[in-house]
Amino acid sequence: MGATGATGNALLHSLLALGAPVRALTRTPHSPIPGTTGAHQPPVEVRYADATDPGSLHTAFKGADQLFLAMANSPAQVELETRVIDIAAEAGIGHIVKISAPAAEPDSPVAISRGHHAVEEHLRACGLTHTILRPYAFMQNLLRLAPTVARGVILGTTGDAPCNHVDCRDIGDVAAAALTRPDIAGGTYSLTGPEAVSYPAIASRMSNLSGKQVRYVDLTPDELRDNLIHHAHMPTWLADHVTEIQQLAITRPETPNGTVADILGRPPRTLDAFLREHQAHFSR
Repeated sequence: MGATGATGNALLHSLLALGAPVRALTRTPHSPIPGTTGAHQPPVEVRYADATDPGSLHTAFKGADQLFLAMANSPAQVELETRVIDIAAEAGIGHIVKISAPAAEPDSPVAISRGHHAVEEHLRACGLTHTILRPYAFMQNLLRLAPTVARGVILGTTGDAPCNHVDCRDIGDVAAAALTRPDIAGGTYSLTGPEAVSYPAIASRMSNLSGKQVRYVDLTPDELRDNLIHHAHMPTWLADHVTEIQQLAITRPETPNGTVADILGRPPRTLDAFLREHQAHFSR
């Protein structure tokens, strides 16, 4: 599920590269799925699936053995993901790989993480084989900073706290391993990049790449939340989430781990390589 999303699309590419049989599920089956069209791309089976439409899930899951479950964070996430899990179990799917979140605990200071914990508990109760992936911040989410980077600033509320970022393509590769390697299936894995980097340091690296000054402006949590709501036009729940997850980096200092390298047999992609790859995006 989520074949057009950052992690789902990355997984789709990973599975195609492995030659694994894969069915791409999307709410917009008539729209091109990024990276799957072109003369040199193998054909991809695409099915309509919407977590708000149980009938579509029953149809989409027929004949499938495993399910990759990644849904956008939302206030309805627990309801929708538990529905997907129940229907997957009814359809005979035996293994679910779920994208979760750091600090997925019942008393987590991050509301979305408390929701992920509830979904994880439901998955365990279903008795299906399940693999839980808990990636830290996506490097791809840094692309959303482009409008403020264009004005020479990055806004945040992390101070000098280091933050873990992991490339969605590495998450996709780990998910592919979980779906194709029995030795990986069934575990719970926290996924990070190779280094934890503070936002002031990210601003400095962007400055060096672009040749123009980018500075980090540290706000209070309330100031950042208000800015996200009134200037970035985020819904309140999402502004709360961004603020909470940034504060988590302060209350629970983040350090990288070797999980990606251990599973894939290669180091994870670096933040510097990601910024170089997308330098033009930040220079607009």
